[in-house]
Order: sequence, then structure tokens, then C-alpha cells
Amino acid sequence: MSEKVTVGDYLLARLSEVGVQHLFGVPGDYNLQFLDHVIDHPGITWVGCANELNAAYAADGYARCRGAGALLTTFGVGELSAINGTAGSYAEYVPVVHVVGAPPLASQQRGEWLHHSLGDGDFGHFARMAEEVTIAQARLTAENAQSEIDRVITTVLHERRPGYLLLPSDVAAAPLAAPPLPLARRQAECSPEALAAFTAAADTLLSRAGSAAILADFLADRFGVGDALNRWLAECGLPHSTLLLGKGVVNEQHPAFTGTYAGAASDEQVRATLEGADAVITVGVKFTDTITAGFSQQLPLEKTINLQPFQARVGAQVFNQVPMAEALAALQQVVARHRPRWRRVPVTRPALPPSASGRFDQPAFWQAIQAFLRPGDILIAEQGTACFGAAALTLPEGCRMVVQPLWGSIGYTLPAAFGAQVAQPDRRVVLLIGDGSAQLTAQELGSMIRDGLKPVIFIINNQGYTVERAIHGPRQRYNDIAQWNWTHLPQALGSRDGQVMALQAADTAQLHDALAQASAADKLALIEVILPKMDIPALLQAVTQAIEQRNSGKHSAAE
Repeated sequence: MSEKVTVGDYLLARLSEVGVQHLFGVPGDYNLQFLDHVIDHPGITWVGCANELNAAYAADGYARCRGAGALLTTFGVGELSAINGTAGSYAEYVPVVHVVGAPPLASQQRGEWLHHSLGDGDFGHFARMAEEVTIAQARLTAENAQSEIDRVITTVLHERRPGYLLLPSDVAAAPLAAPPLPLARRQAECSPEALAAFTAAADTLLSRAGSAAILADFLADRFGVGDALNRWLAECGLPHSTLLLGKGVVNEQHPAFTGTYAGAASDEQVRATLEGADAVITVGVKFTDTITAGFSQQLPLEKTINLQPFQARVGAQVFNQVPMAEALAALQQVVARHRPRWRRVPVTRPALPPSASGRFDQPAFWQAIQAFLRPGDILIAEQGTACFGAAALTLPEGCRMVVQPLWGSIGYTLPAAFGAQVAQPDRRVVLLIGDGSAQLTAQELGSMIRDGLKPVIFIINNQGYTVERAIHGPRQRYNDIAQWNWTHLPQALGSRDGQVMALQAADTAQLHDALAQASAADKLALIEVILPKMDIPALLQAVTQAIEQRNSGKHSAAE
């Protein structure tokens, strides 16, 4: 960085330093001058999106694949359009820095009635809203910019949650005199005493066990222990599983991988292996309603060792200041002592369900997708039939999966696939999304075409909101949608001269032909898959029944 830079330059330098190479967003008059600096920056590329919500989703997908992302909107109208996406990043621990181009500080101080404001002279409304869905916030001035930018970015990376920077246009252009030192990253605090106490408690629990199993989830990936976890699993050979939110965090080709755990809705072999173990080690696990079929997991507290980002638990005992990485390393030594005497539990990985009638249905589709996937793919599955059908897949080695079953904002995955493909241009992105969800964010297909990206997109056309039909109102017209001509959409959104392969599959033969063409082609492929309206995966059937019971107040507090 040169001796004299602007606040905007400083912010871009810090984002670049932490690995952000693309800034997603929508231009607006309060961020245009800052955008000139973005365009001129050697390490960050501007990625314009169709709207701010899509930009937030794209930054989220990018961050899941690169470790951090960034979003730029204008004040008020832009940032509020994006806040749903930011909330999803907050719920699912995704580090995205949201930069908001704001009116000049002098105008704010005078309380002027400016466009994009509420016309009351208070320019803090939207920053206060952002406080609920971001881990750190700052209203930047020329005086506080260096320290506040560093504080927000380091907190975002440490907590793995989004942050908010309000950047007035005149502050963005203000000069800074001194070049910064390298960014000082925050390190998780580790108490040697607490770690020793945790290790002793874990040793006591495991010494009483005759068998053990491991359950991993998304926080293992978010907090950077995925590689260490996979090395340990390869070494120890204990039976292991993941929840849907964390699917892909472990190597599913390992012979001891049992499948995806979903409480009572699990395949019986998966359920018995985990729930039948004398001790269960959970790594980065958060139990939510949709991925446990209504909290139906049967993993008693007294037999669990629970590793969270900044604390560990053994049964009811809580050990603070024990980061996940340190706890995992300590457990490896404890398990190594006890593993030789534990009984061996045979693992039989569940097979995908066959098509019951030989017709073209959900089982036939998932059998074809299983064969289509390659090692190293990024599989992105929309909430609904796509997400819960994909739960039964066995991912190839190195395959990353992106799902959003906690926040569950339909339409998320199409822009997230855009962000993921920008983040990892050398990997194949495979998107599975329903027709109802795709209608919410289909505009971003135009951005993929504009930028020459080449994901494979499956539009699962089952004539509306099938997951909602399964929960309630299967024949109600509020679950119907307009019937789009999906294979014509790429041309309307800018495809020229065969840039996009658009195909339709209404039977098994057509699907296999489309998959073969998509595998061989070096271009964006959109495949519309026509499936029966009320045909849903078995896991989704169990989940929707649990949701309907809870929504109607029929579950008990003891469940």
C-alpha cells in the first residue's frame, strides 16, 4: 500500500489480505465513487449482481468455498434488500463483510432529508437493524476507519459470522497517512487447565465405553478442522456420520462412513450405528428441526463428548476456552488408548432407494445424479426435494456440498452457485433447485451467462412448491406457481450462439442423454427435469410431517 491512501483503499487492501478476491453487489449513488477504487484495485474484481438479495446469497456461497466473502450495497434500499441474505450467513456461520455506501457524513450530521432515508434525519435506523444479524458493526469516520475496519474484519473471521461497515461517501475518499501493519488475526483462547480437565473427563467417559462413533457437522468445516478430522477418521477407523447441514465435511468414500444421520428418519443402519454406540463424539454439531426430523435424535447427554468452536462438553460438564482444534487433538490421544479394546461395529452404507414402479420419479433421478457426480465437484442443493433427496447420496472424494437447511431461504442456491463458481472457477458446480425456488432468483442466471461461467443446473420441475404441499395444502392454489418455459430462459437472459446447453428430461432415457451431453460439453448446462407433483424423497416426507405437527401445536414439550 502506498504512503497516502484513502479509507476506501485501506478497506480494499484489508479485504484482499484476508483472501477476498471478488466483491459482489449492486451500484448505487452513495457507493459509486468507492466503486471506482474497486475497479482500479489490482487484487479485487467487481461482480455486479441483478439485485442486492442475490448479491448477498452470492457472497455467502463464495465465502463457504473461499473462507470469506464481501458484499457492497447502497444505503437503505440496497442494504435492506440484502439483509435476508446476511441473516442466513449469520444463522449458518458464514463470514461475509457487508459494506454499505452511505450519504456523506456532513449531510448525516445535518439531518438532511435525503433519498433512500426515512426522511426523519436519523441515519442510524438501518445500522441498528444490521446489529441483529451481524457479529460486529462500525460506522466509519476518517478518524476511526483503520481501527474499526480491522476490528470488524478480525471479528468476522474469528466468529465466522457476517460484519457490517457503514462507509459514508466522503469518508471513503478521505486520505490516510500511514501504511498499515499486517492484520493481526484473533486467536481462540485456550486454557491449559480447562483442556487438561476436558481430556481427563473424556478419558473417564471413554474408559467405560465398549464402542464409540463420531458425528460431524457444519461447524467443523466453518472453524477449519475438517482436514484434521478426516486425517483422524482415516487413522482411527471409527464409524462416523454427518448431519445434512455438514454433509461433505468428511470423506464419504471412507469404509467407516455410515451415511447421513437424521434422527428417527435416518436409514436404520445409520441410526443404529450412532444411537447404539456406548459413546458418541460430536464435532461441530448443531441439532435443528429440519435435519433431525423434528428433534428426533436419540443421543443422550451422558454418553456424548461435544466439541464446539470455543468450548467442549463431556456429558453435562462444560469446559470453556477449549477451542475445537485443541479438543480434537487431545481426543485423538485418548481414543488411541481405548480403541484397541472397543468392539468392532460393521458398517454397511445404505443404498439409494430404487424406483418403485420403474417410472421416472425421485428415486430414478437420484440414482442418475449419484452416477453423474465427480470427485471435486461442488454440489449445491436447494431447500426442499433437492436438499433432502441429496442427503441420501454418497459424495465422491473431495466433493463439497452447500445446503441451507437452517435458514432455509428458498431461492438461495442459484445465486450461491454463482458465488461458488466465481470462488472456485476450476471446479464443476452442480446446482439442484426446484422450479418454485428458482423463480425467486432466476435473474442471476444472466450474470453467470455474462461472466462465461459453466455450472450444471438442474431445474426440478414438479409444478410448484412441493415441499409446502407436503407440509400443508397439497391442493391449495397458494402452492401453485406460473409455469415457465425453462429451456428458453437462457436466451432471454443473454445467451448467444450456443453459449448455454438447455435441455429437458421427462423420462429416464432423456435424463441419461442430457447427463451425457452435459458431461461432455464445456459450457453452462441447464437441464429441466420433469418429475411428479407430489413425489418427494422419504427423508423429506418424515421432515414435513414433523414440521406440520409442530406448526399445528400437536407436539409435546417433552419431545
